[in-house]
Amino acid sequence: MKVGLDVGGTKIEAVAVDGDLRVVGRVRIPTGWGPDAVTRTIVEAVRALGTEAGVDLALVRSVGVGIPGQIEAGSGRVVHAVNLGVEELDLVAALEPRLGVPVRIENDVKAAALGAYALLSGAARPPRSMAYLNLGTGIAAGIVSDGVLWRGARGTAGEVGHISVDPNGPLCRCGQRGCIEAFAGGGAIAEHWARRSALPVRDVFDAADAGEPSAIQLRAGLARGVAAAIRVLVLTADVDIVVLGGGVTALGDRLMTDVAAELSASAEASPFMRSLRLRERAELLPPGSPAAALGAALVGAAGDARHDTQEALIHG
Repeated sequence: MKVGLDVGGTKIEAVAVDGDLRVVGRVRIPTGWGPDAVTRTIVEAVRALGTEAGVDLALVRSVGVGIPGQIEAGSGRVVHAVNLGVEELDLVAALEPRLGVPVRIENDVKAAALGAYALLSGAARPPRSMAYLNLGTGIAAGIVSDGVLWRGARGTAGEVGHISVDPNGPLCRCGQRGCIEAFAGGGAIAEHWARRSALPVRDVFDAADAGEPSAIQLRAGLARGVAAAIRVLVLTADVDIVVLGGGVTALGDRLMTDVAAELSASAEASPFMRSLRLRERAELLPPGSPAAALGAALVGAAGDARHDTQEALIHG
């Protein structure tokens, strides 16, 4: 049995996965703020699998954690997880004594990429390569080929959000202008919308449907940014498929219709772009999919080989 956790800015999703990669338990709890609270709520989420989901924690042999921020290569440290109030934390050192099993951590988008690839591997014609494009507060991707995560020379493979596609475009938080994230990131859209709302991107779409000019412009920019990210991922990595996930994809067909139109418009002007069949190579992650937590479980299981068999998880 493996446990995987997707640590988000507001909630932690934890899953228990058996040897056939079947999710046998799943819980969600609020995420704490700051290093100590993040650590504590991760432990609470694991224990909740036993108390709320009926998982036998004595069978668990590894824990994997997908978390925002930068993961220092070869370590258990996460840095700059600003949405969690964590500047620097050795998460593995904090968790292993409390859980009693091997723990590994990974960037949340990269973990989700592994999980999405595992879900697609059960399809009738599984892809050899895949990019997972996360559309959330920011924009980033993870690239998987033959089941292996591609990190690049310095771990930045897939950071497509900060590719500038318009030097005269809106200012991005990275300091450049016209980045994909400045057009399509949920945080950037909410900032430009500048109206208090629990779901600002959805409100932008609704206002655009009602004919509001500023909303129409923001909605068009979102489609332009997502289409640009898909083109970049296919043109640079030539992946079989680009899977879109993250909070913005809750818009479903409303989003994909706009993105498909943007991809079609660029293909009309270029026989080469038409040959890439980009519309056919982009799809949404199914709603409610536990891809990120599943991927984290796979990350944890990969680390289990580095350890001898240890005691089961602490109960209570």
